[in-house]
Amino acid sequence: MTTDKQFNPMDVMKPINLSSKELDESQPFTSVEMGKLWATYMGNSMASQILPYFLQHCEDEYIRTLLENGLALSKDFMQRIENVFKKENFPIPVGFSKDDVNLGAPRLYEDEFYVQYLKYTAKAGLSIYSVAIPLVIREDIREFFVYANKCTDILLGQINNVLFEKKLIVKPPSIPTPEKPEFANKQSYLNGWFGDVRPLHAMEIVHLYDNIENNITSKALLLGFYQTVKDEKIKSLFKKGLEITDKAVKQCIEKLHSENLPTPSYIDHLVTTSDYPPFSDKIMLSHKLDMFSMKIRSFGNSLAVNGRRDIGALYVRNMTNVGVFVDDAANILIDKGWLESPPKAFDRS
Repeated sequence: MTTDKQFNPMDVMKPINLSSKELDESQPFTSVEMGKLWATYMGNSMASQILPYFLQHCEDEYIRTLLENGLALSKDFMQRIENVFKKENFPIPVGFSKDDVNLGAPRLYEDEFYVQYLKYTAKAGLSIYSVAIPLVIREDIREFFVYANKCTDILLGQINNVLFEKKLIVKPPSIPTPEKPEFANKQSYLNGWFGDVRPLHAMEIVHLYDNIENNITSKALLLGFYQTVKDEKIKSLFKKGLEITDKAVKQCIEKLHSENLPTPSYIDHLVTTSDYPPFSDKIMLSHKLDMFSMKIRSFGNSLAVNGRRDIGALYVRNMTNVGVFVDDAANILIDKGWLESPPKAFDRS
């Protein structure tokens, strides 16, 4: 394997010199291009309001640089999408504005939380961009998502460097290197509760670790939202969300600890005691709707590579609980007129 950081894919691939007018920017948007650009715009619209507040209360120079880089990317992505939308006479989404943040509010999170938050949201962004790349038809739109994917990849590298340098992260568990390829030769390979239960395999460990990492950040973010939200109905939903998230974390931790494997630790202590709201109820509820929706995808991805029945059941239960939260959050947003809808198919009825 090459160690050259300037690795060129075309060193190992043959070029195909074809260019179709069906793929250029003269072609109208497909639903994929509309939907993925819209989702990318909305997510970065949210980030463009939240990150300036974090910057108001950040003392560490490296963490401040991470926040500045994240904010710069959000603004850049939004501007690029707006340019495309204007060319296509596509309406610019409303998204979020300065009305959704109070930059003068007291500190709600410690500096170390911001790094975890950036990793959490960058992974969510990658899940949008990476799905878009193989589905988008127009070359100019695909190039944008390749660009967004590469920028976010670089940001995640910076984030991990800061996390490890400041000892803010537990390294993923280490397991023995196998002596030779192995095949499952017994039905007990799938056991989870009874009989001969095998040790966790690498893919199961990866996704248990990832779900813990995501959910401890989700819980800390939600704890701050719970402390500062004004609407009692939303506050009650946030309390339910805290319980769902905490339960998911404990269940995943139990699976790794049962095999003496290390896990990430809770970061609730990085939330201050402030109850003064820096964010509007609208942006907080919208944020948690988006991130709980991403949890469904994460649990689904985990389920897809899992082998043990007990862990599969764990993910299914959590997907159900998270799905109920998402439905309740969407209903509140609709009732308040806050849920901006993605582009829809033509209503022929």
